[in-house]
Amino acid sequence: MKQCLALQPNHPQALTNLGNIYMEWNMLSAAASCYKATLSVTAGLSAPFNNLAIIYKQQGNLADAISCYTEVLRIDPTAADAIVNRGNTYKESGRVNEAIQDYIRAINIRPAMAEAHANLASAYKDSGHVEAAIKSYKQALVLRPDFPEATCNLLHTLQCVCEWEDRENKFIEVEGILRRQIKVHARSALISITPFPLALLFCFEFPSRLIPCLEALTVCFTLQTSAIPSVQPFHAIAYPIDPMLALDIRQVGRKYAAHCSVIASRYSLSPFNYPAPFPGESGNGRLRVGYVSSDFGNHPLSHLMGSVFGMHNRENVEVFCYALSPNDRTEWRLRIQSEAEHFIDVSSMSSDMIAKMINEDKIQILVNLNGYTKGARNEIFAMQPAPIQISYMGFPGTTGASYIHYLVTDEFVSPLCFSHIYSEKLVHLPHCYFVNDYKQKNLDVLHPNCLPKRSDYGLPEDKFIFACFNQLYKMDPDIFSTWYNILKRVSNSALWLLRFPAAGEMRLRAYATQQGVQPDQIIFTDVAMKSENIRRSALADLFLDTPLCNAHTTGTDVLWAGLPMVTLPLEKMATRVAGSLCLATGVGEEMIVSSLKDYEEKAVSLALNRPKLQDLSNKLKAARMTCPLFDTARWAPNRSKSYKNTFDVSKVLTRSGGRRFLDGVVAFIATTGVRLRPVRRGGLAAEAARAVGSRVEAGAAPRGPRVSNPRVSFWHHLDRWIVSDPTVMS
Repeated sequence: MKQCLALQPNHPQALTNLGNIYMEWNMLSAAASCYKATLSVTAGLSAPFNNLAIIYKQQGNLADAISCYTEVLRIDPTAADAIVNRGNTYKESGRVNEAIQDYIRAINIRPAMAEAHANLASAYKDSGHVEAAIKSYKQALVLRPDFPEATCNLLHTLQCVCEWEDRENKFIEVEGILRRQIKVHARSALISITPFPLALLFCFEFPSRLIPCLEALTVCFTLQTSAIPSVQPFHAIAYPIDPMLALDIRQVGRKYAAHCSVIASRYSLSPFNYPAPFPGESGNGRLRVGYVSSDFGNHPLSHLMGSVFGMHNRENVEVFCYALSPNDRTEWRLRIQSEAEHFIDVSSMSSDMIAKMINEDKIQILVNLNGYTKGARNEIFAMQPAPIQISYMGFPGTTGASYIHYLVTDEFVSPLCFSHIYSEKLVHLPHCYFVNDYKQKNLDVLHPNCLPKRSDYGLPEDKFIFACFNQLYKMDPDIFSTWYNILKRVSNSALWLLRFPAAGEMRLRAYATQQGVQPDQIIFTDVAMKSENIRRSALADLFLDTPLCNAHTTGTDVLWAGLPMVTLPLEKMATRVAGSLCLATGVGEEMIVSSLKDYEEKAVSLALNRPKLQDLSNKLKAARMTCPLFDTARWAPNRSKSYKNTFDVSKVLTRSGGRRFLDGVVAFIATTGVRLRPVRRGGLAAEAARAVGSRVEAGAAPRGPRVSNPRVSFWHHLDRWIVSDPTVMS
């Protein structure tokens, strides 16, 4: 190709083909240069615009991607693929209505295009048109029955509106898809890693080719194994899948994490250097902590954490907040902006520029407040701009990411007996990891004059009101049948639910009728603003939690309102949060059960014993101002101390000859005495423990975090072959 261009430098097809080759090799900057050169010598080709759009989109430059797709459609107005791709870009940039119009336009041009129907369904779901989404997903599957993404997303959409017909078989089908994809991905990884030992021999024979050869192999390895499963991680946390398959849910996270690594690799960044020597080494200097989130605004995360960013002790910790979303001008955004020491709106910046800024800010601990939730840009973390990276609050589960070293949780939510389902090291905060801001922002709702009346929400004054304000996707036939039994055993009772979403009401009412529940025993109300939701929670008598996926933010709402609950913790993190909330009130033992049968008995016994229930409610109300759950001012120093302990451990291990970061060590960091669980007694783990004044406990542990940067990644693999230090290798 280069010989052709040497003879004719402005040959448009040769320039395009060379760009395509660079694209295949993930050399996006070189590819973009070729496509731009093509466009400078010809105006009639749509392919260079299309490929430039792909590059811009991969790099997060959505505006330029949309412009390029628009140019493609100027040249060829019937290019259905380009219309769908522009729709995808509109959707990613939050312009959902424009995305819907593009998908409809593509369908009109090519009615049998299954992808257009599936993407239209996704856009409908995002905009709240759930019934239309279900219809479009079903049409996509008519056109292409073997369409795993449509199958899995349809199931989740049906789950959101409690459409439970043939539910068991649908989950069996999705389990089968997940098993096959995990198996294929595992085989792909095995095949793709095979060349590494051969590459070693080659490179030692030809030392000058060492780094280029190994970098190319590592990039190929990442690309071959990064295909993402059809089940999204956030959906998987609420799926009742087979327990053995649940252990492989980490693979879902790992594949999404690997996909983020591929996105990161497209920016062609050099590995970042971290501050050395570590600031604070001599006892002065502050620990630099960065928080990255798309939810600094009117979002549950900011409702819960609003005060936290300004509560860190500025003598010890310097806080940076990096906002991935534009300013929504709400009180939540303005408050965090004014109270955090550094608040930077990076919403208009590309991911690589954000990563560079974080590294230039010399952040030592970087906290991911999104995980796999809407608005996340996990490729920033895949670029590893900070030496220690932590997952917290946003995603209640493992990320499966080697570049996320720690998960902040607590002993109840993530007990050591379930540590095998996490890829991260567990940082256990005391009491409850789930912080909230109620004492600072919601004191007014406790005033008796602020309480609404039952009649304001159509609630009968004389009935015992059970309530569940969780989103409907968290419900399943098992828990609803249990609620039906409770209603049947407690006379003159009703169940109060939210239209969350409204499309689920009709289906739940129909299901209740089939179960023999009277129409007036199911009461629906609309979703409300935060303060109103807390106030009206006090109108209920008992909150019934959903075991499949607990009340998290809603759980703190009802406990702050003084409303007792019944919750059943299972194994996954998302099923244990409500139990942790209850325990942190000091009276949690009276609200936690161990089986669905016990759940039913507990709810019935509390409903039939009003003095006992009132006593429990009074205890909750009395504990609100003193219990650990709502003591944010005490939580913030504990959090800062856990950061400091985490950083101290990493300093010791980094000084130990530059060996792999935390290799062979699980840091079980509790703020009331750090405990480390090393692979063997002595060695690095003991040295780390001595640094933080901890005792050392024997016990096997998962491997240390792995790095995904191609240059470092190779040395990690090489280290596994040649290092024989018994204090490092298990």
